[in-house]
Amino acid sequence: SLFDEPLAIAVQGLSPRQQVTLRASLRDETGELFQACARYQAGHDGELDLARCPALPGGSFSGLEPMGLLWALQPQKPFWRLVKRDVQSPFLLQLEVFEGHGEPPGRLLAQAQHERGFLRDGGRRVPVREGRIRATLFLPPGNGPFPGIIDLYGTGGGLPEYRACLLANYGFAVLALAFYGYEDLPKDMKEFSLEYFEEAVNYMLQHTQVKGPGIGLLGISKGGDLCISMASFLKGITATALINGSVANVGAVLRYKDITIPPLGANAKRIKVNKSGIADIVDVLNNPLEGPDRQSFIPLEKAECHFLFIVGQDDRNWKSEFFAVEGSKRLQAHGKEKPEIVCYPGAGHYIEPPFFPMCAASMHLLVGKPVVWGGEPKAHCEAQVDAWQQIQAFFNKHLVGKLSGMPNKL
Repeated sequence: SLFDEPLAIAVQGLSPRQQVTLRASLRDETGELFQACARYQAGHDGELDLARCPALPGGSFSGLEPMGLLWALQPQKPFWRLVKRDVQSPFLLQLEVFEGHGEPPGRLLAQAQHERGFLRDGGRRVPVREGRIRATLFLPPGNGPFPGIIDLYGTGGGLPEYRACLLANYGFAVLALAFYGYEDLPKDMKEFSLEYFEEAVNYMLQHTQVKGPGIGLLGISKGGDLCISMASFLKGITATALINGSVANVGAVLRYKDITIPPLGANAKRIKVNKSGIADIVDVLNNPLEGPDRQSFIPLEKAECHFLFIVGQDDRNWKSEFFAVEGSKRLQAHGKEKPEIVCYPGAGHYIEPPFFPMCAASMHLLVGKPVVWGGEPKAHCEAQVDAWQQIQAFFNKHLVGKLSGMPNKL
């Protein structure tokens, strides 16, 4: 199955009402182990279907959770986030059934392996090295042209491809774009030139497999404010979707022609560190509505596109909901269309494609220590499933002109 698709899990051949423990294990490409387990009781017929049978208390989750063994996966190494480095190979999911509800688990009764892939059959992965652009283009199966989207991640740098790859499976040509910390791009986040991103926009607009007249942008975290800057200053952008993005320029100076936008001020004294040494940085940034920090507010009223803000209301990285609301006020004050804002209570900062387990805390490159990202695992997982549909529906509506909420199965 593809990683963002639901998986049906069932066990047959047990004794009536038999008590068992199910365990899911997955190793990432660095060899780090993620595991989840749940306690169940088989039905009268000796069958156990996770879609119909609730998990009993005492495991990684309880209640009726058909996908619980996936969203509840936790790293054995602290502060480790599950990412996919090579989208051309699947993740291998190991499923095991043990006797009883003991700690440690009883006798192994059955096991199975299942591949969770990223690139749909017929999908194409095309490395892009044109001019200064360092990127990977994902094309869906079939003959184009396809609606085009540029996908940006945040302060982690590098070139994450997995979200772009999964999104391309639904009929979009998606360019995963690196902007620092990759090959010959800048090594750190000091200054960004919007001309680099303009090159990427033009590359997409001129590509024979990309259907015009405009393209979409998708960004999370720092990638979100870069997308807003692109939409505000560059031509050819029709729809911009942000996942926990900021409406102020954050972390680095942004330049475009003779315009300079300074980064939003921050005060490290506002970091709170708990007993475990994990930092809460939600109050670190200054308010972009006050004093000299107003210069960091991106002039999104210049944008000629539709906006979608995806907001995790328990985001501990920064005040995503505040940013979305202020962005909406500014657009409407300038007579622009009110953006779509979709808020998820209990969702944290890293709203990823469906079934990536929630990362509660991990290393932050700029802070230099682990930070808490927020979120409650079950609510966060549900948010990821819904947000994925919202993002596809938004791009279908504005890039394709389809109003259907359902993704196109190819």
